[in-house]
Amino acid sequence: MGLVLPPIEAYQVQHLPIVKAYADKIGLVEAINQLVPTEMAIDPGTIVLGMILDTLSGRSPLYRLEEFFTHQDTALLLGKAVPPGAFQDDTVGRVLERLYATGTMKVFTACAVRADRVFGFDKRSVHFDTTSITVYGDYRPPEEAKEPEVPFRITYGYSKDKRPDLKQFVFATLCVDRAVPIWGTPEDGNASDKTVNNTLLSTIATFLGKHGVAPGAYIYVADAALVTAENLAALGDTLFITRLPATYNECGRLIAAAVAHNAWEDVGVLAQTKPTKHRPATSYKASEGEVTLYGTVYRAVVIHSSAQDKRRQQRLARDIQASYSTMQTTVRTAEQQEYFCRADADAAAAQLRAVHTPYHLVDVTVEEQPVYGRGRPSSHTARPVQAMRYRLKTTISPHTERIGRMEAEAGCFVLLTNVPTAGNLAHSAREILTVYKEQHGTEQNYGFLKDPVIVNSLFLKKPERIEALGVVLLLALLLWRLMERQMRAHVARTGMPLPGWDKKTTERPTAFMMMTKFAGVLVCQVGPQRRLARPLSAVQQQYLVALGVSATCFTLPAGEQRTRMAATRLSPLQKRVLRWLATDAQRTKGVVASSRQALVCARKGGKGPSRDGRRTLATRGWRVMGRLAGGNAEALRLTPEGQKWACQCAGSYD
Repeated sequence: MGLVLPPIEAYQVQHLPIVKAYADKIGLVEAINQLVPTEMAIDPGTIVLGMILDTLSGRSPLYRLEEFFTHQDTALLLGKAVPPGAFQDDTVGRVLERLYATGTMKVFTACAVRADRVFGFDKRSVHFDTTSITVYGDYRPPEEAKEPEVPFRITYGYSKDKRPDLKQFVFATLCVDRAVPIWGTPEDGNASDKTVNNTLLSTIATFLGKHGVAPGAYIYVADAALVTAENLAALGDTLFITRLPATYNECGRLIAAAVAHNAWEDVGVLAQTKPTKHRPATSYKASEGEVTLYGTVYRAVVIHSSAQDKRRQQRLARDIQASYSTMQTTVRTAEQQEYFCRADADAAAAQLRAVHTPYHLVDVTVEEQPVYGRGRPSSHTARPVQAMRYRLKTTISPHTERIGRMEAEAGCFVLLTNVPTAGNLAHSAREILTVYKEQHGTEQNYGFLKDPVIVNSLFLKKPERIEALGVVLLLALLLWRLMERQMRAHVARTGMPLPGWDKKTTERPTAFMMMTKFAGVLVCQVGPQRRLARPLSAVQQQYLVALGVSATCFTLPAGEQRTRMAATRLSPLQKRVLRWLATDAQRTKGVVASSRQALVCARKGGKGPSRDGRRTLATRGWRVMGRLAGGNAEALRLTPEGQKWACQCAGSYD
C-alpha cells in the first residue's frame, strides 16, 4: 500500500490574522450576534468580520467576496471553517438588511463601547466632521421609484470629491482619542454641515453618556460650519472649539487688531514628527481676544502659522502678479484708443480710474496730440495745427498700504471657543490649538473610507444596504485605528521607535505601515497543522510586540490559541521576564545578549527573577543562558520560540 500524503495548502494571509486578533479583543462577532437576530446557517457576526477582512485586504467590499474566501484559510481568519459559498451576494445582502433593521448605530455603538472598555479612550474632546461619498447609478427619488421612505436621499449636492456630475450622500462621523470613530451616520446628499451639526448637538450628550462621559466633561470640536446662530444656541453650555469663518467681518477685525498690537504669545512647534529638508517644522504664535456673536461673548484666539504664512505669501504674490497683468492689459488697450474730443478723453480717463483692483492704483492723465497739415514747415512761423487728438497716459503703482497689511495678516486664522482659562477644563491658547489640530485625524479617516486601494466606489442600489455597508466600513476603520493607537502607545511607553519607511525608524507608526510589513506572510497547512513558510523577520516581531499580538495568530485559530494558553500558564514574573528580554533584544537589534544583572536592575526593588522562574523558561526552550563576551557574567537570550511567547505576552501587564 502506497504512502498517502496529507493535503498541502498555502495561504497568503498577510496582516489579516492581526485584524482578526483585534476583532477578538473587542468581541466584535459576539456583539453583533447578540444584537442581530437571524436563522441563517451562518451567523451575521462572521459575515461582517469577513467583510471587514476583505475591506482591509486592499480589495473592495462586497465585490466577489465569495471568490476572496476561496483562497483564504477561513478557520484561521474567521475562527471556524466556513465554506466560501456562505459569502454569496444574496447572503451578504440579507445580512446588510438585518443590520439596518436592527439599527446600524445600535450595532456600531455596542462594538465601540466594548472597544472603549478594553482600550480606554480619551474622551475629553470629541471631533465632528463630514464628507461626501459619490455613487454610480440613477438612484431615483423614492417618490419617483414608488418605494417607501428611505433613511437618506442619494442626490446631487456640493461634492468634496470635485465630482458634481455624480450623485452622492454625506457621511458624518464623531471621533475621540484623535481619530477613533465612536459614531457615524449617512445623511442626504445635499445635506449641509450646518444642519447636520445642529441635529447631532441635540443628542450628543445622551450618546456620550453611553460611553460614560458626563455632561460638560468634554469639548466638542468641529469645523467652521458650526458657527451659525442656531448651532451656537443649540450648544448651550457645551464647551466647543471651532474656526471662525473668514466671511465674518469680526474675523478680519480680530486679525487686524492682533497684527496691530503685535503682542503674540509664542506657541512654538506642535508637530511630533521630525522636520525634513523639504518639510520644515511649522511654528505658531497666538493672541487672545474676545468677540461678540449673536449677543454672546466668546473667547477668540488669533493663531499665526508660519507654514500657512508661507503658503499665503506665495498665493498673495501670485495674485498681485495676476492683478498687474490684468491691469496692464486693460490700460494698454485704453492707451491705444485715440479721442477726437477732450470731453470723451476725460470720460474715458474717469472710467479707467474707477476700475477696481485690490492691489494696484492707476494714475491716468490726458495727453494732447496735435495734428499738423501737410508740407514742410516754415522756419519762420509756427507749424499750423489743423486738429487736436487726445490719448490716455497711465501709470500703474502698487497699493503699498493695503499689500503691506495683507502680508502682515497672511497666515492668521481665528479659533472660536467658550473653553475657560481657569477651572477643571481650562485650556491655554496652546492647548486650544493642539485640540483643534487633532481634527486632522478625523479628516484622515475620510481618506481611509474613500481610498480606492481599500474601498472601491459604492455601487449598492438600496440606501438601506448602503447605510449598513457604512457601518461595516466604520467597524473596519475602528479596528484600523485601534491597531495604530496601540502601536503608538507602545512607542510612547517604551521610548523605542519602530522601523518605518526607507529603513528609517518612526515614533508615529501607522496601520498602513504595519500592513506593508506583513505583505509577504505565507502560511502552509499540512493536514490540520499550520506553519509559516518562512520565520517572521525581526521587524515583524517588533510590530507584533508593539501590537500586543501573539505570533501564534498566524498558525493557530483563535480556539486553539486559547487552549494552548490554558495548557501553558505563565506566572506574572515569567511574563515580565519575557517582555523585558524581548524589549532589550529589540533595543539592541538582537546583537547584544542581556545580562542577568541588567535584568535585576530593571526589576522594581532590585530583586531578580527567581531561579525556578528562569529554569522554567529554559526548560521550555524559550531562553538560553551563556556568558557575555569578554567576561564571566551570565547572559540571557530568547530563542525563536521564546520570542513568539514574548509577543504573546506583550499585551498583558499583570
